[in-house]
Amino acid sequence: MGEKYTIARLTKGNEKFEILVKPEKALNYRMGKISAVSEVLITETIFSDANKGTKVSEETLRKTFGTTDSLKIAETILKKGNLQLTAEQRRKMIEDKKKQIIAFISRQCVDPKTNLPHPPLRVEQAMQQIHYSIDPFKSVEEQAKEIIKLLRTVLPLKMEQVIVRVRIPAEYAAKAYGTVKGFGTIKNEEWRADGSWYGTIEMPAGLYGPFLERIGEVTKGSAEAKIVS
Repeated sequence: MGEKYTIARLTKGNEKFEILVKPEKALNYRMGKISAVSEVLITETIFSDANKGTKVSEETLRKTFGTTDSLKIAETILKKGNLQLTAEQRRKMIEDKKKQIIAFISRQCVDPKTNLPHPPLRVEQAMQQIHYSIDPFKSVEEQAKEIIKLLRTVLPLKMEQVIVRVRIPAEYAAKAYGTVKGFGTIKNEEWRADGSWYGTIEMPAGLYGPFLERIGEVTKGSAEAKIVS
């Protein structure tokens, strides 16, 4: 497949529907970065076999999609079908997804012996041993959970949530509130008459250390935080 175009394909029943698309723009469309399908297409023709130049009949298009509007059909193919990636696109997407998965595992899991998160490098080295094939289109969380199951054969891991009680002085409460929310789920909270904030937040155990560091920065060390369960 050349770099100037690639194919997006959707199979419905025994019929295949293919369109020729610009690689980068097609990927950006799938990722929601652009919305105009016309920017993506090399041609508005809907093929049954793009490499052979075989077109789909209007009758088949109408029967399958309820329309012969090629732009609407192309939107469906791009959103629901398979997009062939160039070698460079696939390499970059897999590398980016791998980094996100490693970060997720480092945040969500701890070493059961120490209750501390595994450093990203240790997680990456363990992932090399299980030979998991990363899907560039599959969600980080879904793949991470599959990988965690496999990693347990080579790396001691446990996913653990902790409940942290937090007090933020009035001076920093409004500014720090967003930081607190970003680390987990607020279970209960109270704004005191003096403007200070009290609450409990549930977060992955692996985030507790980074949370203390970040909340300390935002409040200049004046916040109080403690694991209560």
